Amino acid sequence: MDMLSPLLAMIAWSGCVMAMLMATRIPVVLKYWGNLQRAMHSDEMRPHLPARMRYVTDNYNHLLEQPTLYYATVITIHLAGTATALSVSLAWAYVVTRVVHSIVQLTVNNVSWRAAIFALSSLILLAMIILEVIKWLAM
Repeated sequence: MDMLSPLLAMIAWSGCVMAMLMATRIPVVLKYWGNLQRAMHSDEMRPHLPARMRYVTDNYNHLLEQPTLYYATVITIHLAGTATALSVSLAWAYVVTRVVHSIVQLTVNNVSWRAAIFALSSLILLAMIILEVIKWLAM
């Protein structure tokens, strides 16, 4: 079973959001070059950024939080050779829910929708982890 394709898809999506972050941040950095000391920490700069720019920053941060557990889980499944059709399907489902979460956050930013999508992606990830732990315990 191919566990690495959904992993690469998640990495590619995170790279797309990183490119959006760079595209929105570089013009601001260039505009204020030499006078950036007041933005030593990104939180200090946030109130001064347009909402859309903050959405990109927040989404990028979200893609570096919970998905790290996803990456570790997928790599563990791949290295252990315990991938099944179900684990591959769950891995793809996680990627899809994270992409949908990003799209919602980067467009309408409806927090209720985001929370529901985040909960779904979390349940998918938990299912992947639980199924893998069960396999390991059965060995």
